[in-house]
Amino acid sequence: MAYRNLEISNRGAVRTIVVNRPDKLNALNRDTLNELSLVFAQAAQDDAVRVVVLTGAGEKAFVAGADIAEMNGYTSVQAQGFSRAGQRLMASIERLGKPVIARVQGFALGGGMELAMACHLRVASEKARFGQPEINLGLIPGFGGTQRLLRLAGRGAALELCLTGAPISAQRAYELGIVTRVVAPEALDDAVTTLADQLSAAAPLAAAGILDAVLQGGESAIDQGLEFETQGFALAFSTEDMLEGTTAFLQKRKAEFKGR
Repeated sequence: MAYRNLEISNRGAVRTIVVNRPDKLNALNRDTLNELSLVFAQAAQDDAVRVVVLTGAGEKAFVAGADIAEMNGYTSVQAQGFSRAGQRLMASIERLGKPVIARVQGFALGGGMELAMACHLRVASEKARFGQPEINLGLIPGFGGTQRLLRLAGRGAALELCLTGAPISAQRAYELGIVTRVVAPEALDDAVTTLADQLSAAAPLAAAGILDAVLQGGESAIDQGLEFETQGFALAFSTEDMLEGTTAFLQKRKAEFKGR
């Protein structure tokens, strides 16, 4: 299927999604949100896809934010719908059940930072910049920025970034727990490829269980979260992958997981 604002490619079990609006620094308009929602829904249903890499076209930006030109004419009702569409997309990425890696090579601002935070892992170039500058437009984050930033980096960092609107470096984002890894610009592709290959070779049902335990259980009280983990641990024992993994360990060979 051809997309207007996205480029999709597959390499083995890794699907790469590129937001392709470089003339707009890959800004998120309504059409792009809709296309991203569709392509992530397809990835969720495709058993051949075990890992998704999300990035932006060009070297200047991952995604520089929402499309301000489009937003400028919104009424409050339209803005509410735009926010909800963005939040539905971010939730679908976070709850995909497969690891999603954000490859961040430049600006990840506003909606772009929110998009990166919805991914499970974020690998950033040293040249990347992160920020929630909505306050400079008389706005607040609308795609989950206040909430995911709070959970990733804590109340102080969330308030500082959202209230000042000032961008931070990739290294500072790493120190705050927003970014998983920071690498030299020339090493970004290799770092993302290596990580994606490692994750694509892992047991997919176990990966889904880990994502559930961390994301769902993490929003619960500790006792509920621990029970969620126990149930997921027990469920794994009903899978062929668990038998393959433990048998391969005992036989001192590499496991070949089938997702069953």
